[in-house]
Order: sequence, then structure tokens, then C-alpha cells
Amino acid sequence: MNKQTLWIVRTAIFLALLVVIQIATAPLGITLITGSLVNLILIMTVMTCGLSSGLVVAVISPFLAKLVGIGPLWVLIPFIALGNCGLVLIWQLVAKRAFKEKFIGTVVALVAGAAGKFLILYLVIVRLLIPLFLNLPAKQAATVSATFSLPQLATALIGGAVAVAALPAVKKARASRAS
Repeated sequence: MNKQTLWIVRTAIFLALLVVIQIATAPLGITLITGSLVNLILIMTVMTCGLSSGLVVAVISPFLAKLVGIGPLWVLIPFIALGNCGLVLIWQLVAKRAFKEKFIGTVVALVAGAAGKFLILYLVIVRLLIPLFLNLPAKQAATVSATFSLPQLATALIGGAVAVAALPAVKKARASRAS
């Protein structure tokens, strides 16, 4: 299989996995579970398939989720994609840096990525869009604001922590397959 075909297949698998996880966990109504799994998949995509795959999954997945009936208002979807891209970019830039100990790099990426995604979503959606551009009823504005505040930090930290635990095993399995 050539490199381009392999890239398409791997990216499509992670994208499909992410959407299936969202569909499967949405009926639970527990953002902590769904969000943590979404962040885990985003991180695993960028760390195992590369930045371009990570960004594709980060951008397309919120739109696909909304098309199948999961997610908030359509107007928020591009900003969710932006937050996902922030998470993926930070993991790529930080975790792959030349730290003496790779584990330290992944832990720094975990904290920085979670903080970055949280700040993007909180500042853009809660502090900018909701009060200035979206004319939402007070109750709906409060619900959307609550969704895009601290729960985003928590789910990014949880998904990142699971990724930190899983990455060594995944990389070891990939290395043994390559040899």
C-alpha cells in the first residue's frame, strides 16, 4: 500500500472511530465520558498518524457528529473544530520535542494541550460568541456556557492522561510490526 493510501485509510479509521464513539456515548448524556474519549482519539490520531491526520479528524469530526444529531448549535461547530485543532497542534509541537525523557514531553503536552483547548473554547464561545453575537435565551446561554468551560478542561485532561498511558504500548506494537 502506498503512503498516500495508507494515510487516507488511517485517517478514515480514526475519524470513523471518533464518530462511532460519539454516537455510542451520546445517549448516556455524560459529557465527561464522550468528551474524554473524543480527546483521546484526537491525541492518538496525531501521535500515531501525524499532524495532517490529526487536523483532518479534528476539523471534520464535529461536523460529522452534528450531521448525525450530536452536538450543540451549528454556529458553534467551527469553533469546536478550532479547539480540537488547538489540542492536536499543541500535542504535535510539545510531545514530539526533544525532551530527554519522552514521558516528560507527553505530560507537558497533556497539560498544555488541555489548557490550550479549554482556553480556545472558553474565550471564543463563552466570552465572545455567547454574550456578543448569539442572542440565546438566558437558560440556553447558561447551559452552553457551562458546557464550554471547565468540563472541557477536565475532558482534555482525562483523554490526555489515557493517551499518555496508552501511547507507549501502541508505539511498541507498531515498532514490532515494522520489524
